[in-house]
Amino acid sequence: MAEMRISSLISTDAWSMEPSFDINSPAEFRSISLQIELKSINEFTREMKLDISWETLRPDFNDSMKRFSKKVKLPGFRPGKIPKDRLMQQFQPNIEAQFMDDNIQKYYFKALQEKGLVPINQAEISDVHFHFGEHFSFTSKFEVEPEIVLPKLKKGSLDVQRTKFIPDQQDLDDAIGQLRKSHARVETIEDGAQEKDFILCDLQKLDDSGLAIIGKKFEKQLLKVGDGSFTNDQKEKLVGLKRGDMVRIDLPDERDETTKSPYELKVINVEREILPEVNTNFAKMVDPDLNSLDELKEKVQNKINENFSSRSQQSFERDMTDAMIAKVSPVAPYSMVDNYLTNLFEDVKKQNNGEDLDEEKVRETYRPAAERNLKWYLIRKRLIEHIGLEVERKEIDREIENLVRRTPASEKEIRKFYRKPSNRKRMEDDMVEKKILEYLEQFANVKQVEVHTKDIRGETHEH
Repeated sequence: MAEMRISSLISTDAWSMEPSFDINSPAEFRSISLQIELKSINEFTREMKLDISWETLRPDFNDSMKRFSKKVKLPGFRPGKIPKDRLMQQFQPNIEAQFMDDNIQKYYFKALQEKGLVPINQAEISDVHFHFGEHFSFTSKFEVEPEIVLPKLKKGSLDVQRTKFIPDQQDLDDAIGQLRKSHARVETIEDGAQEKDFILCDLQKLDDSGLAIIGKKFEKQLLKVGDGSFTNDQKEKLVGLKRGDMVRIDLPDERDETTKSPYELKVINVEREILPEVNTNFAKMVDPDLNSLDELKEKVQNKINENFSSRSQQSFERDMTDAMIAKVSPVAPYSMVDNYLTNLFEDVKKQNNGEDLDEEKVRETYRPAAERNLKWYLIRKRLIEHIGLEVERKEIDREIENLVRRTPASEKEIRKFYRKPSNRKRMEDDMVEKKILEYLEQFANVKQVEVHTKDIRGETHEH
């Protein structure tokens, strides 16, 4: 799965954050006097009880009654002209319900404004009480971002590790091997497939009786003989196949790799990968500006060193943020975690082309990462406030110019890309992150560790 950006997974969309009226208008809150009882349930959950007197409510109730009168029809009266006493006599419960619908949000926002609170989720409203001539009361329960108290940092407060990777000859050989594969030519084979050859074929899934299953034909599939599913008995069935041949094989089921299903394979073509010889011509094939194989090896070795250096820096930065999380020990609000996982699941679905996925399994798999990322988000936000950190427009412009200088051939594409506000915002976020990490590094107690790449050869890393 591709790396997800926290900013794209955190959403504060909720009706509680979007009033249907202008909260900055004095007229909206004129003469509203609230009795507010606020209780902290935990670090982020708040329970707020509101009580509004009838004298305070009366103007708003009359407004609701007017709106209601315009919507009802009563014989002998034009809409909006029904006497109040007649209206109340016949429709009092409906008018009271109208009033509550009209005003719960209004009083809720007024209370939030008075208490200086910003909810991060939709409030739960309960214990609603109102009748004509009586006070109006209700309880709201919602979450806010927890208050983050930063520790007093000094030199050595954050224990972190910086890894120095030590590459060897095998790393160079592997990288050269990948270059050979990327510059290989493909030849059509007429005398039958051998191990490591590629078979271009159509695959038709069969039922238990051997009949073709409609809608389960997969055309122009490329299979490598001897890889993955085609080991042992499968490989034996494929070796020697030629164009036009047909064979029945068993392949892992699309949804359960432990279960195999029968398929009919029809060979379209057999192809063999011919790798180039490692010599000066190969070096020029990779880069026309190179004059020798030694120059190619030097260039590849430098790239390997750069990649391991980048890997080391990423690990160091991760270690530093984890150390800060451990120092602060914040709690991620339930609603933030839930919202994060909901958005992440939608992204995972898109990456899997809308395929049906077990949402609960996906959410539980990513929950630890979600909670960790949100903790860092909360700390990061507080650090920005604490440091007074910002990125000026000219800094972003300067960084874009640096990108252009490094890759002048892509100048047009780069400038077009960063004309889009969301892409500039992403660059700004990255620059903010860099400044935060630079700030934290001055408090780091760094332990240097050497790791030989032969000891991590089985791990996935790019050259």
